This record gives sequence, C-alpha cells and structure tokens, in this order.
Amino acid sequence: MSAPANGALRIGNASGFYGDRLDAVREMLTGGELDVLTGDYLAEATMAILGRDRLKDPGLGYARTFPRQLEDTLGLAVERGVALVTNAGGLNPAGLAERIRELADRLGVPAKVAHVEGDDLSDRGGWGEGVLTANAYLGGAGITACLNAGADVVVTGRVTDAALVTGAAAAHFGWDVDDPRDRDALAGAVVAGHVLECGTQATGGNYSFFAAERIDVRHPGFPLAELHDDGSSVITKHPGTGGAVTVGTVTAQLLYETDGARYAGPDVTARLDTARLRTDGEDRVRIEGVRGEAPPPTLKVGLTRLGGFRNEVVFVLTGLDIETKAALVREQMEARLDTAPGGRPREVHWTLARTDHADAPVQEEASALLRLVVRDAEEGRVGRTVGAAAVELALGSHPGFHVTAPPGKGVPYVLFEAAFLDAAEVPHTAVLPDGRRITVPPPRETRPLTPVEEPPLPEPPPAPRATRRVPLGTLIGARSGDKGGSANIGLWARSEEAWRWLAHTLTVDALRELLPEVAPLPVTRHVLPGLRALNFTIDAILGGGAASRARFDPQAKALGEWLRSRHIDIPEEPL
Repeated sequence: MSAPANGALRIGNASGFYGDRLDAVREMLTGGELDVLTGDYLAEATMAILGRDRLKDPGLGYARTFPRQLEDTLGLAVERGVALVTNAGGLNPAGLAERIRELADRLGVPAKVAHVEGDDLSDRGGWGEGVLTANAYLGGAGITACLNAGADVVVTGRVTDAALVTGAAAAHFGWDVDDPRDRDALAGAVVAGHVLECGTQATGGNYSFFAAERIDVRHPGFPLAELHDDGSSVITKHPGTGGAVTVGTVTAQLLYETDGARYAGPDVTARLDTARLRTDGEDRVRIEGVRGEAPPPTLKVGLTRLGGFRNEVVFVLTGLDIETKAALVREQMEARLDTAPGGRPREVHWTLARTDHADAPVQEEASALLRLVVRDAEEGRVGRTVGAAAVELALGSHPGFHVTAPPGKGVPYVLFEAAFLDAAEVPHTAVLPDGRRITVPPPRETRPLTPVEEPPLPEPPPAPRATRRVPLGTLIGARSGDKGGSANIGLWARSEEAWRWLAHTLTVDALRELLPEVAPLPVTRHVLPGLRALNFTIDAILGGGAASRARFDPQAKALGEWLRSRHIDIPEEPL
C-alpha cells in the first residue's frame, strides 16, 4: 500500500451486503484518492444463501457478484495502488481467490492475490443435526499478514465486519494485537470499520431525518475513513457524491446492530461509551477518544441450521366487517388444517394487519391483510395441502375473497444460532500470494466480557410548562437491526435538551408500553451519554434469526421507525 501524503490511511467501502450496487467499486476507485477499498458481503442470512449454493455446487459458496465487479476494475485498483480487502470469499475463500487469479491472468493484470481461511468449522462436528454452515468470526490479523506479504487483493471468509479495516490499518501502522499500547488505536479502527461496514447507511441511507435535514439519498456515495496512527478517524465520502456525512448519520450507523458499551471483537474490545463525534467540515465527522481493552477469550461461531419448511398465504379483506371476515377465514382454514391427510403443520401463525381506512377512495386503502404462516419439518404438511385449502375457499367464504398471490409450495427456512469456542481451538491461516501458509495465533492476553456499569444520567429536565402528544420521531432518531434471534434499537437525540428528556423518559417499561409486541420479551437498556444515545436489545423477537422469517419484518430493519411513529407526550421546549 502506498503511503498517503497527510499520514492518514484512506480506507473506503464499496459493499454493505451481498446484492449492493455493482458499480460501487468503480465509483470508489475513480471518485477520489484511496489506499484500501473494502467490501462487506456477509450477513447472517447471507451465510445461509451461500450454504445452499455450496450444496448445489461445492465449488461455489462465495459472493459471485465480486468477480463481476472486478472485470473492469481490477486493473484500475492495481494501477492506482489500492489494496482490495473483502469477505466475499464466504464459505470458499480459496475458490474465490483462485477465480480472481484466473481473471487477473486473462486480463493481463499483475495482481497478487492472498486469502484467509480457518473460519469454516462445518466439518468439526458436535453442532447437532441439520447444520448448513458453522463459521467462526475471525479477527484482522490474517489480513494484516497477507498485506504485509505484498498482496493486492485479500479474500477472507467469515471475519468480523470491522476486521476488514483493522487488518488493513494494522498492516499500515504496524499495530500489534498483543501490545497493550496499540489497543486504543485498534479500538478506534474497529469503530471506524463498524461505521463503514454497511456502506451508504453512513452517508444518509436509512437515516431517520433524511427528509427533515433535506439529504438527497437518491444515490448516496459510499463512505471512507481517513484513519490515523492513534486510531482517530474522519468519516467522509468522495467529493460530489450524493448523500451526506453528519454527526447524525454516523451516530445512527455507530448504534446499528450493537448492544452494550463493550463492542467485543477477536483482536480488541472497543468501548463505544468512550467514542466522541464532532463535525470536522462539510461531509466530515471526526471520531476520537475510543478506548480499547483486551479481547474476550472466545470467538463467536455463527451456525445456520435447516429448520424445516414454511409457507405463507395472505388473504385480502376489504370494506366492512373486517374482524368478522378474518374470523371466518381462520375458522375455515383451521378446520382444513386439522383434517389434512398428512397432519396439521407443527406451527400455525395468524396476523391481521389493519391497513384498511374507512370510506377509502382507493380500493387498496379499504383493505386489510390477514397473513397465515405455517411451518413444519415435512414439506408436504405446508405445501400443496395449505395452498389447496386456501384456494378451495375462493367461492365459499367472505364477500370479496382474494389473496395477494397464488399459494405456492413449501420452501426451506434456516435458523441462526451462536456458539462460542476458545480462540485457540479455531485455526486462523493466512495463505500468502506465493502460496505460503502462515498460522495466526490468538491474542495472548484476553479479558472476559462483562457489562459496563451504567453511567450516571444527565440532570433531569425541568418540569415542562406544556407538552404535546406527537410521534417520538419528531424529536428522536432511531436505527434498528438484527443479531441472531435478537434485535437492537439505537436512539439518539440531536440536542442536549432532548437527550435529558430521552434519558429520563424512555425506560424499559416505557418501551414495552410503546411497542406492545415487545412487552413479554427480555429487554435491556444501555446508556451511551457520549453519543446522547440509548440502545435497547430485545431478545427472541426474531425467533430463529433473519433467515427463519419468523416476523413480518424479519431483520428488524423497521423496528426503530415503528417506535418513532408512536405518539408520546413531549415537552414543548425541545420541540
């Protein structure tokens, strides 16, 4: 990697998930100066997709879009001295690395390709029945070894999302995960990596206040970090690209898919409660002050397991007597499921979404949706039997009977589970451009992960002179997401006055009252005063994880926006 003139390492991102914009690699390579370009392709649900690919063809298991992106950009990256670091290798990093070498030979590009392996523990055994994938979340040290050996492209399997950045930064600055003096710098890089990992979510995408702040998110630019040797960074984007980088957009991404103040990783545990954000110019936000601690002794292992088969039918109920119509459909379908030749499905779930409006001028606005979801280990119990039962009601049920789509066959679904192994039990190997294999040892010093004592709350606000009952989102931003079967909702205030109100008002009990679906579930509140933020973790709301599609919003992406839409009494002053 070439050394940037200002001493900062410029690390960009060109993918936040498998399916992100194909032209982003070219945009990032041509839009401005870069030293490293990363790409994050792996979500928990993606591992299940790649696992099914591998079942069909053992030579697959990687993100097939990445080689397509390199067709017209690999030469550009090598020519400009930009190192490419990606986890697009998925379940087959060696296979993707070989595919890139073949591409480089065909294009006549002298690219040195390396890869990192050892995360795939599918053959280890002991995971129980039906396991499709089992992958440990490795750190960035393997990436560091590959870059130190001169690699132009580094392909990994399952590493932590932030490892793409920490591995590159450690190679550039010479940081050592075993040197306590480098922990704060590594932790700062973890935070920068977490901000970059989801691409345009840091530049205005999925941002609560995009309309209020008039951010043009029709085609937001991808983010980059100017990372310094002390771990501080400036989050920005290439000049002239869409979207915006503000304290708000960065705060939103910083809260995404996290829980407590300790953000644990294989190389270091970053203290999110020490991060400080401030504006550093237009589309520039500086992150500094992040403290680091020794990493935990174990590595997380993500397991995807075949859960069985599911089917779904959505009945449309229009006009008057919605509740009575719903009850009739349920009674009719339940009777058929009870007497099905193969037996009743193991799980039967009904939900009624009252999307209807009285006296609606548009037919769709006069309609509610009654959703039936069935699951079973046997495809036959949820497939044609369920579809036929729904179709048979067409002329003998409520007036206006129809469904949103013809019922289909049962489709497989996948459950996500997390296990933990001692880091020393997980192989971590860097395969260098010349074929040499280097074993990457785990960190020598570790620290068990424990909750941080809740910090003192700010002074409570004075008693309001008057309040208004308005949506919570009038004042407060939110970002939510999935972590296995759990979800998090991060909320932040844009002013100190609003923060004082939020910290003392939105308790766990208040959250349960605002979100009745959450009421019976375990909920934990974390306070992050430095970000003027609260972070709630809600256990078990997603069942077996995003790939199991246990909920209408299977990845909890809109959970925060639902909360923002709920009405609450807010003092006039911060409004």
